Amino acid sequence: MIDARMKQQQILEQLKTLTTENINPNSVDIDILPTLEKLRIINTEDQQVSLAIAKELPAIATAVDAITLAMKNGGRLIYTGAGTSGRLGILDAVECPPTYGVDYNTVVGLIAGGAEAFIKAQEGVEDKEELGVADLQSIQLTAKDIVCGIAASGRTPYVIGGLDYARSLGCVTIAVACNKNSVIGQHADLQIEVAPGAEVVTGSTRMKAGTTQKLILNMLSTTTMINLGKVYKNLMVDVKTSNAKLEARAKKIIMDATEVDYATAEKYLQLANNHVKTAIVMLLNNSTLEDAQAKLINANGIIRNIV
Repeated sequence: MIDARMKQQQILEQLKTLTTENINPNSVDIDILPTLEKLRIINTEDQQVSLAIAKELPAIATAVDAITLAMKNGGRLIYTGAGTSGRLGILDAVECPPTYGVDYNTVVGLIAGGAEAFIKAQEGVEDKEELGVADLQSIQLTAKDIVCGIAASGRTPYVIGGLDYARSLGCVTIAVACNKNSVIGQHADLQIEVAPGAEVVTGSTRMKAGTTQKLILNMLSTTTMINLGKVYKNLMVDVKTSNAKLEARAKKIIMDATEVDYATAEKYLQLANNHVKTAIVMLLNNSTLEDAQAKLINANGIIRNIV
């Protein structure tokens, strides 16, 4: 009992140092304000997020370049986190294959407590460093991979355990936290520490901190995919045609990239076996399917290097 109480006191002292746990003076009377005023306060506070991120763009750029290099060398981007942080990592990971045509093993999201924790909180699992290690071992982590630990507080043991294990294998590691001088930052090679300030509801880090993390992960994965040639101009040219909406989008992308009509875009998408990038090269270079495929291989999949 004494040990448990001491641990609680230690955690309390840690929380006192975190800006994400501070009381926000702008929202102390939010419980008695009209609904519209409540919303105005939330909206005003949310606007601080992008401003805070802007200050850390150089650190984010360094992380993107590291991820790009890892992927060029056959590595994966592994997100690891607990609670909201873990869910955001999974959300970013699962959107990459349909959007950019990558394998589902290219960007991986791990959450403390496993898949069940995505829809239902799992008590206590975030406090165990060994679970962060075990989850990385379960996906056969190698030194080629890059591990990104996510924690709003910047102190989650599950994330710390994972980062330490990844570094022991020689992986490059990234810490994404919403407090400066974070604990997880001390366990990673690269630090992205964006402090959006106190939450409207004290300690509710699914709000501004969660939004901050979502925007950062958007930047990490999207910019990496652009660097890898998954985007031509600002078009997602490796999109998968896995449903009716994405098939329609693929045709529109071909139309926008090559200035052809719908019928032509539909024809070339068929000729290219539903591979948007190949269809674009065929049209822009007046190439056969085989010639376009060869050109893309020689250009490392980057259309700009061809046209």
